[in-house]
Amino acid sequence: MNLFLDALAWLADPAHWTGPGGVPTRVLQHLAITFAAVTAAAVLAFPAGVLIGHTRKGAGLVGAIAGAARAIPTLGLLTLLGLALGIGLGAPLLALIVLAVPSVLAGAYAGVQNVDPEVTGAARAIGMSPRQVVFQVEIPLAAPVIIGGLRAAVLQVVATATLAAYTADFGLGRYLFSGLKSRDYAEMLAGALLVAALALLLELLLAAAQRIAAQRITAPAEDTAEDTADLPEIPREKERV
Repeated sequence: MNLFLDALAWLADPAHWTGPGGVPTRVLQHLAITFAAVTAAAVLAFPAGVLIGHTRKGAGLVGAIAGAARAIPTLGLLTLLGLALGIGLGAPLLALIVLAVPSVLAGAYAGVQNVDPEVTGAARAIGMSPRQVVFQVEIPLAAPVIIGGLRAAVLQVVATATLAAYTADFGLGRYLFSGLKSRDYAEMLAGALLVAALALLLELLLAAAQRIAAQRITAPAEDTAEDTADLPEIPREKERV
């Protein structure tokens, strides 16, 4: 309990909220490396996931890549990359990209692959090209699952981005490493609380985005049903005897 109060006192100290090592700067750095890693992972994995989901070929490849990437310990990979690339942000950024790829890839693949074949068949029947089917039908309908994959990737990366401080003076992880080195456990706990609060905020934002995407899919169907219900009933002709 005393350690928790000490951490709150550390956070309440105005000296820790100013300067290049202050909390606002560290939070922005943490968000920057998280955004960079997830964006790079999306550029690499999203097109592949959409293509595999659209063609419904290569599902085993998705499982193999996702399983292999998740089996790699991030700290071990960061250590190897740090030895190869040296001090700086290059090593942690690459390690975080590897961490984010499986969730983005699986979300894109699962979302597109689970689109009702009758819907895509109807789109082709009215003359849509394969490109139009992908971008105007499959991706919009798969949006909630795709956002779910991004949501999982963001949460994994934002929690693991503290390791960026392992090879660089960057992000909220600096408080954890600095506190461990100086045995200032209040600083360590304060850094952990900041990371947890940031992860919770991003979770709430992405959960809201996923919910909105799901509502946009169901709303047109409900509106169509209501419009149809308002139409006057067409009288049937009496059967002739």
